[in-house]
Amino acid sequence: HGDRRVVVVNATLAERFWPGQSALGKRLRFANPDRPGWYEVVAVVGDVRWMMVPLTYGFIARVLTGPTLSPLGQFATRVAAPRLSSWRREVPGPPKRFAQGIGAVLTIATSVVWLSAGWSVARWILVPLIGAASLEGFFGYCVGCAIFGQLMRFGVVPPSICAECGDLRKRYAAAGFAVTDES
Repeated sequence: HGDRRVVVVNATLAERFWPGQSALGKRLRFANPDRPGWYEVVAVVGDVRWMMVPLTYGFIARVLTGPTLSPLGQFATRVAAPRLSSWRREVPGPPKRFAQGIGAVLTIATSVVWLSAGWSVARWILVPLIGAASLEGFFGYCVGCAIFGQLMRFGVVPPSICAECGDLRKRYAAAGFAVTDES
């Protein structure tokens, strides 16, 4: 049916409106006039607030020690990266730590706002983090690393912090690109 309207709800909403029942197939209507009519519940997703604890810990751990104390960091370096060697692109430590620092700031801010103002406000702080993680995961583009590079370019981050970052020819050659002496 082309006019069938569907919606995915979280477990909290499902339990609030249909306690002790399955929400699948139930119908609901939004109070928003831009979304008129009835919508059929086609899926119920679990609440993800609890993930803030390991996510925040993971970012802080990776900032402080790299992947050493982070379970996700260990998985990424020991399990995932070796299996994705054709996609693997080595990035020096300082830009990655900077990117992890941005993640730590966003997850700490989300946790503080969640505890003080509620999840409905806090979840929006995660939008840039989800966007950056998606760019990294799907396209190999590290937003934090790019920001770090710009900060180096403008002299905010001194070259001594990451000598390897400044030698682009060496990095491109190591990644398998042909590097010539022409400017």
